[in-house]
Amino acid sequence: MSPKNEPRPTKADRTAQAREKARLIREAQLKREKRNSWLIRGGVLAAAVVIVVIIALVVLQTQKTNEPVADSGPVAANTNAYGGVTFGTGGALIAPTTTATTVDVTALPAAPTAAPAKAFDLEKIGIQASASGKPVQVVMYIDFMCPHCAAFEQQFGEQLKGWQDAGKITVEYRPTGLLDRFSSGTNYSSRAGAAAACVASTSPEKYKAYFDSLFTHQPAENSKGLDNATLKQMAADVGAKDIGSCVDAKTYRPYVKYTTASAIAHGVTGTPTVFVDGKQWQDGQFGDFATAIINAKK
Repeated sequence: MSPKNEPRPTKADRTAQAREKARLIREAQLKREKRNSWLIRGGVLAAAVVIVVIIALVVLQTQKTNEPVADSGPVAANTNAYGGVTFGTGGALIAPTTTATTVDVTALPAAPTAAPAKAFDLEKIGIQASASGKPVQVVMYIDFMCPHCAAFEQQFGEQLKGWQDAGKITVEYRPTGLLDRFSSGTNYSSRAGAAAACVASTSPEKYKAYFDSLFTHQPAENSKGLDNATLKQMAADVGAKDIGSCVDAKTYRPYVKYTTASAIAHGVTGTPTVFVDGKQWQDGQFGDFATAIINAKK
């Protein structure tokens, strides 16, 4: 039958067809909206999962960083039991003055109940005048988060090196964790001190370079400090052997805990605390103070 002979749709038919077409369009739209809704929900869920994972990793890392540190542990090679690494002429490493291979915080005397005017019983922590004809002993208690320590090294480092290279002094660095409370719960001072001990143990010839790098890249007080990955990379950057496993295992955290507690027990209350031939620098210009002692040495 030709189209001319086909009956024309009635008004009711046209209305029904329009309604059906509208229904199909609505259904298609609803399907698209439902599909998009699930995609959005899936995307939000995936993003939420990523955020949760990141938060969990941060929490776990923070918990790991703040796990209790043992009271006893090994002394780093090339260091003494007081926490020191000592250098002489030309930056040559000087053998440790102690033979202890382990340390234990519980063996230390109690800390003073009030801050003393100056450190005391220094001979018990290896600080004393050197023998006649020997270089003057310079001992420095420092903290890698201490801005005054960085400033001291910047101001007097070259002068110390000059005396050192002239054979007039030896320089002993004793890193501490005294400022852990200023690193937003990450114990940065102790972590940096322990990383430095790792370098002393495996690459003592790179210790001073690492020491300088830690001050060059010193984080601000009341920040989280540098993370362990950065501390490891900085060691590699100065040419030290890999300290990754040493840092991850917290090998020398008990050592830093001990040397810090030992310093406190003998009246070292801040950093930098510097001794020149057994005498504590407290007033006046350090250069004048040290020069007088060095010149008087017989």
